[in-house]
Amino acid sequence: MTQAEIIEELLAFLDLPEADEVAFEAMALRVFAYQFRNNAPYRRFATQRGRTPLTVRRWRDIPAVPIDAFKTLTLSCCPPDEAERVFMTSGTTQGVRGRSHHPTLAVWERSMLPTFRRRVMRGRERIRMGILFPDESELPNSSLAHYLALARRECGAPGSRVFIGPDGLDLDGLLADLARAEAEGEPYALLGASYAFVPLLDALAERGLTVRLPEGSLVFDTGGFKGQSRELGPDEFYDALSAAFGVPRSACLNMYGMTELSSQFYDDGNETSPPVKSGPHWVRSRVVDPLTGADLPEGERGVLVHHDLAHFNCVSAILTEDAGQIVPGGFRLFGRVDGADSRGCSVAVAEFLAAARG
Repeated sequence: MTQAEIIEELLAFLDLPEADEVAFEAMALRVFAYQFRNNAPYRRFATQRGRTPLTVRRWRDIPAVPIDAFKTLTLSCCPPDEAERVFMTSGTTQGVRGRSHHPTLAVWERSMLPTFRRRVMRGRERIRMGILFPDESELPNSSLAHYLALARRECGAPGSRVFIGPDGLDLDGLLADLARAEAEGEPYALLGASYAFVPLLDALAERGLTVRLPEGSLVFDTGGFKGQSRELGPDEFYDALSAAFGVPRSACLNMYGMTELSSQFYDDGNETSPPVKSGPHWVRSRVVDPLTGADLPEGERGVLVHHDLAHFNCVSAILTEDAGQIVPGGFRLFGRVDGADSRGCSVAVAEFLAAARG
């Protein structure tokens, strides 16, 4: 199967209104065969595990790559210099940046935009947006910058703008925009990285200000705090957002995504914490024991593995470092792993790198 053929098949698959397990499994096996043929480090790893297109018959048996491996190896089916875009991780933890190569953004954008419209816009064509994250012209290798730029371009009403630039947060401009939304009574969406909200909350508290955004408004955060601000617990964070902007916690949405995937997961609000998250029909998630890779029963905590068919050029099956629990309708996310699970993830990385390097 050529690159053009897998892209054509995936775009058609993403356009389906839904996909049952049989359809997902068939597409997952085709994507695995494509990656096995064209991604040499992944092929060496899978072969050592005895997992080849001839032996793998279920999507759950497709070998998952530890997320940290993206910081060490180039995991790309296309030559890296032929990629249309390379998204890079922030590197805030260890200073080493993982990379995901995209020969085309067509699949990534087809994955992102319809899901954003369904899970965030919820029938609205457009809404005025304030963005708490730099524009992609400043961060061309940031998947989040591209995500927010695409959301603003395709779903943002006139007047939507970015409030973080080279000089930091334009607090006065943002406060004026929020006051305008409050006065006009038009719903408003405040979107940004989770850590970007913390200095905004602090600034509002210092000035003794609160905002009462109109009904239908939402606050949308993504990612963790990544050492960029002080860390707040989920209840403290969403209580503070609700109080500061006058929206219920049910209108405080969180997107869970990562550079090493091409799709995102959403909840339906943070009225309770942690909420159930889920993704589109071309993604499946499971929870495993990181040392054995064995699936854990529904309701038991382990390490999340995501199978994202839209991430076709790299590796579609990713062993994260996030603790989770499979529940009806999706999964609950409990933050980064620790203890035995953390050690298990480290062992998985070492085993992958040894196999991938041959």
